[in-house]
Amino acid sequence: MAELENPNVMPKLITFLSSLLEKVAESNDLSRSFQPQKISVFHGLTRPTISIQTYLERIFKYANCSPSCYIVAYVYLDRFTQRQPTLPINSFNVHRLLITSVMVSAKFLDDMYYNNAYYAKVGGISTTEMNFLEVDFLFGLGFHLNVTPSTFQSYCSYLQREMMLLQPQFNISDEPSLFTSTRSSKLYLYFSEEDSSHQQQQQQQLAV
Repeated sequence: MAELENPNVMPKLITFLSSLLEKVAESNDLSRSFQPQKISVFHGLTRPTISIQTYLERIFKYANCSPSCYIVAYVYLDRFTQRQPTLPINSFNVHRLLITSVMVSAKFLDDMYYNNAYYAKVGGISTTEMNFLEVDFLFGLGFHLNVTPSTFQSYCSYLQREMMLLQPQFNISDEPSLFTSTRSSKLYLYFSEEDSSHQQQQQQQLAV
């Protein structure tokens, strides 16, 4: 989308996505002792020392994928957590989920993209691990990779609205609108998709 090509929009979007994922991870970290959470290939033995924002900024700097990939990667993360309720995003898996979701979205959206070995270097993991993560992520999504224009619009509208609510930290009032939002003002971390229509009829919260 042309609005995402605006050089002033993407850095703010990256910062906001990082903040959002950090809050979700912290929330799920606290709930680990109350709700069962499976250990998966995405889990590290320890929390990575690099922050979520620094990690996502690194991906943004070196991946060179289209701006839309970051919206679609967010959609994929939401789908993954909906389909895998015992694998919520937390501090131990968020980094691997991020690099994998961006790589998969780039492969699906972009005509030209880097291979797994390159993304592995960007993400600070081995190529073998990157390959395993990709396969597990695809199966976790049920290979549901298509994102309709209406779904893409809903996510963009939500993200823009949330960024505007957090002004002045994410002041985008002087930026062109990504989309005209027609959704309610309730705050949700993701939408249950209804791709066959222009409305998503049920909404759920990402943090389990």
